[in-house]
Order: sequence, then C-alpha cells, then structure tokens
Amino acid sequence: MTVGNKTVLKTLASAALALGLIASASPALASGGSLHPRSGGFSFEGPFGTFDQGQLQRGYKVYREVCSSCHGMSLLHFRNLGDKTGPFWDAHYPNPNDNPVVKTLAAEVQVNDIDSETGEPIRRDATPADAFPSPYPNATAAAAANGGAAPPDLSVMAKARHGGADYIYSLLTGYRAAPAGLQIRPDQHYNPYMAGDMSPFWTGDHDHVPPGGFIAMPAPLRDGQVSYDDGTTASVDQMSKDVAAFIAWASDPHATARKQTGLGVLIFLFLFAGLTYASYRRIWKGVAH
Repeated sequence: MTVGNKTVLKTLASAALALGLIASASPALASGGSLHPRSGGFSFEGPFGTFDQGQLQRGYKVYREVCSSCHGMSLLHFRNLGDKTGPFWDAHYPNPNDNPVVKTLAAEVQVNDIDSETGEPIRRDATPADAFPSPYPNATAAAAANGGAAPPDLSVMAKARHGGADYIYSLLTGYRAAPAGLQIRPDQHYNPYMAGDMSPFWTGDHDHVPPGGFIAMPAPLRDGQVSYDDGTTASVDQMSKDVAAFIAWASDPHATARKQTGLGVLIFLFLFAGLTYASYRRIWKGVAH
C-alpha cells in the first residue's frame, strides 16, 4: 500500500470516528434545550409583512413604562420613533425632529448633560436628537443592582436571539412554576423558553428532563400593568406581543423598505428575463443552432 493510500485511509478513519462521537453524544444533547418559540402572529412576518403602527405605539408604551427601568436601547434615538414605518411616523413631518409627538415623548424623559457655562453635570429634558438613556450609569452598577447579571440592551435583541420576536413573546409569557424535582435558587426563575440544560439540577428521571433554563429576571408583566391609549385590553399576552413587535422594529427599522426594494428587484429581473428571451427568439429566428 502506498503512502498516499495510507493517508487517505487514516483521514477516512478519523472522519468515521468523529461521526461516531457525534452520534453517541446526540442522546445527551437531546435532554437539554428549550421549547421552540410560539408564534405571535405578527403582521411584519413574511416577505410582504409590514409593521402595525398601533402595535408599535403600544409596544413603546410597555417598554417605556415597564422595561426601561432595567433595559436600555442605546442604539435608538427618540427621533427614530418618528421615522417612516416607526411608531409615530406622520407624513406631515418628514423630518422626525419636528414631529410634535416625538418632541413630547422625548421631553418626558430626563437625560444627563453638562452645563455649558459651569461645566457641572446636570439633568435635562431629552430632545428628539438624544439617544434612549440607560437606566444605569455603567455595566458594573447594572450588574450590582441585578444580582450580578447586567440586564441586556434591547436595541437589537430580536436579531440576537433565534426566533426573534416570537422568542421574546414566548419568553415573556412562558414563566412557569418550577417542576417538582428541579433544584432552583430563590433568585432564579424557571422558563421553558429560556436556553439552558436542566440536567445538572434535575433529581427526577433523567430521560424526562424538563426543557428550558433559569432566568434571573422575574416575570415583568402582569395584567393591567399599563393603560393603552387606544383602549386595547392590557393582558400579559397582549403586552408581550406589543413589546416584542416594538423590539423587532427597533432591531430592524428598515425591514419594510428592504422588503419593498426586494420586491421591486424581483419584478425588474422578471421583466428583464422576459425581454432577454424575446430578444433571443427574434435574433436567432430561422437560424439553425
């Protein structure tokens, strides 16, 4: 047998061993994991979906009155709320900095600044040009106030998690009492949609390990926690859907424009293909080939 053949056989043997190890590990991996996110039935799903402006307005209200006490959205500015496809877009104010609703919403929030005359730190009303403020001065303070785990920024959370808005919706509505036999600390909360592996903490049958993981954040929503301006009933399910939609929009505010551009490109390519084929038939008509 030549040296080359020996090398090929060694390579094949290594690949077979690797596949065998993966196959043998599969049962152990199957015992962990989380439940697949439930569908929120969002209007912006699919290639032709668009954001529901009313839902985005409700979602912003939930974020501002509930979520913003712990979670920042550092990549979002108040003026973005008045962008096209945004929660408070108004065609009469193409420049969102002039949108009176955006100005009012910004002024409801205090931000840090420096006095231009004395150089002293001050607090002032926000303007449309300001970014959403962080609820904590720094990451260390955020972690210290939350048992050592700093709450994540929500600016692109829908893109950072598999399942996007469906994952956020499922997580917010997925809090359950810990199953009997699951060892859990007082500062932890069980959620079957949270990524994790309960095997090390499960004292029951290891062939039936519960799905999900532990999360430090307690259930943030309760029925009637906010009052919607449009009269929608503020149930936990409704608020979860609304704030998930708002976070999805914040994570990809140009999604609708991108879909519309894609559709236009497809139409152009379809017409171009038709013209190309027609030209081909005309040029080569009567020519044997």
